[in-house]
Amino acid sequence: MASTEDRPARDYGTLMKQALIELDALQRQLDELRRARTEPIAVVAMACRFPGGAHDLDSFWALLREGVNTVAEVPRGRWDLETYYDPDPDVPGKVYCRRAALLDQSVVEQFDPAFFGIAPREAERMDPQQRILLEVCWEALENAGVPADSVTGSRTGLFVGSCTDDYLQLFNNVADPERIDGYSSLGTARCITVGRVAYLLGVAGPVVQLDTACSSSLVAVHQACQSLRSGDSDMILAGGVNLQLSPAWSIGLCKLKALSPDGCCRAFDAGANGFVRGEGCGMIVLKRLSDALEHGDRVLAVIRGTAVNHDGRSSGLTVPNPAAQEQLLRRALDAAGLQPDDVDYIEAHGTGTALGDPIEMAALGAVFGGRDRPLWVGSLKTNIGHLEGAAGIAGLIKTVLALQHRELPPHLHFREPNPH
Repeated sequence: MASTEDRPARDYGTLMKQALIELDALQRQLDELRRARTEPIAVVAMACRFPGGAHDLDSFWALLREGVNTVAEVPRGRWDLETYYDPDPDVPGKVYCRRAALLDQSVVEQFDPAFFGIAPREAERMDPQQRILLEVCWEALENAGVPADSVTGSRTGLFVGSCTDDYLQLFNNVADPERIDGYSSLGTARCITVGRVAYLLGVAGPVVQLDTACSSSLVAVHQACQSLRSGDSDMILAGGVNLQLSPAWSIGLCKLKALSPDGCCRAFDAGANGFVRGEGCGMIVLKRLSDALEHGDRVLAVIRGTAVNHDGRSSGLTVPNPAAQEQLLRRALDAAGLQPDDVDYIEAHGTGTALGDPIEMAALGAVFGGRDRPLWVGSLKTNIGHLEGAAGIAGLIKTVLALQHRELPPHLHFREPNPH
């Protein structure tokens, strides 16, 4: 029989073993949390409606590869140029730019409400942005090989960026107050744009509509990645939508002298004189990379890291902040676990403004300068204009297609570097 003197020592040894076991388990949990926080996110499908007849990914890639400029004179089906155009930027109520990159009118006007279980009268009151988003989300799920009815009740999320509500303006301007009903209230509410898709699919994950101006759709992607890593979502549809249905925004932008008078986006060129408005919709389907591989999904690309910040106080409310842009680039690289030399291509914001382009290029130079090999830079806006709330997702889809085809499409309208 062991003496009583041995028992404390044995009890102490047992406690130490148990403590080590628990510490090991806690370390594994901590490692798992750290891994989840930085897990790569897989892009498993995409869908789009972009100008120039780019109504699917194949036609969009053909447009890019051939270097097509989709900017054209605004057709009468949108708004009457003869009523609203004047070359003098100071004339009230007028635009000095006659051109934009627009979807085919049939894409905006045609819709099959029965397919989505929507009453014809309700469909008539719906903002076309809601209709196009429904179509593109459905197509994105099809491209992912995911039956729409399979996501009902699942932790599938929706993060969508948009920043214009032209249809609401049109409706308020022309509608007889007696014609306003419940359908028109829902059909013109921006929050319903994403809410309607969530209702159709019956998803139970987070559903968020964002407006951060031109960055809306990329902020949507950032938040989608965060939601997947936190476990709030298991699959996400992320992207943005933007339509030009009224001249009001264009009039305001002309008063700011932000648009190119001749309707040409010359990003990073010495002749840059403003941006060109564009429109469209793009959506991607995201999963955690480990889940995508386990499910046998086709992984189109991997998002290693994202970052978001704000310009804060700069030299003007609409003036970019070069220090903030540089900080953002470094934080994105850090989140991805990459060094500047690891990057081969930048799909830039590149709006074609005399002030914004040099600021963006200065930030890129501060982070990626001093390389032994070139860093390729391009801007989709030279092809399809500035899609505003959907601009970021359009650039992301372009970049994924370039990776898929192992080819960089041409950057248009560049002849001489911006001297600033």
